[in-house]
Order: sequence, then structure tokens, then C-alpha cells
Amino acid sequence: MDIMEVRDFLLSLPLVEECQPFGDDAVVYKIGGRMFCCCILPRLEYIAVKCHPDRAIQLRDEFSAVTPAYHLNKKHWNDLLVTLLPQDVIKREIVHSYMLVIRNNVTPKTLSRELLDIVSAAGIRDNAELIL
Repeated sequence: MDIMEVRDFLLSLPLVEECQPFGDDAVVYKIGGRMFCCCILPRLEYIAVKCHPDRAIQLRDEFSAVTPAYHLNKKHWNDLLVTLLPQDVIKREIVHSYMLVIRNNVTPKTLSRELLDIVSAAGIRDNAELIL
């Protein structure tokens, strides 16, 4: 999967915002005003996604192309080397990050619940939870 295919998938998720709050070298994807994915432009083959801490460790053990995030909290963020990982793994981890941020980081809770309703109606489900 190349970075443009990743970008297309990210933007296909309901209500995703693409922005550059850290300057021209980073593209950030947000839901409900909260970051769930980041791409540092000099490292186009990598994306950073938020992850449950136990799952982050599990993924790093399972895939050599998953490492602690370069510039983010390594407990909660993984870098995915998108050129080496299977497409289904990349998409699963993006959706996991997206759903995790909606459930745990979007405030107020009424907005979080509203977003979860929209996402559910769109048929999006966090399949990563089934693996833990």
C-alpha cells in the first residue's frame, strides 16, 4: 500500500479532518478535533497510529514493520511501515486508532457518542478489539 492509498482510506472514514498543525512537514488526521494518525513528510513510508498499550506491544512483537512511533508517546503510538505491511493490517490499525480516539479522547462525551452513532451507521467497526 502506498501513502496515497493510505490517505484515500483515511479520508474515506466519516468526518476525518486532514490538517498540518505542526507545519509543512507533518500531515495530521483528526476525528472530533483529536489526532488519530500522523505522517511525517520526510518519512512517507510510515504512518503513526494510536493504539491500546497492550496491543501496541503485541503488534511490535508480531510485525517487524511495526515500531514505537518516532515523535509520539511510544506507549500509545505505533509507526506502521506501510510499504511492508499487508493492506488489511494497515486498514485495521487505522480504524482501531480512529475508534480508540473517538471513544477515549473526543470530548465532550455527547460529541463522542454522536460520532460513534455516525460511525456505526456507516458500518465501521473496530475489528482490532477482537484480536486482543
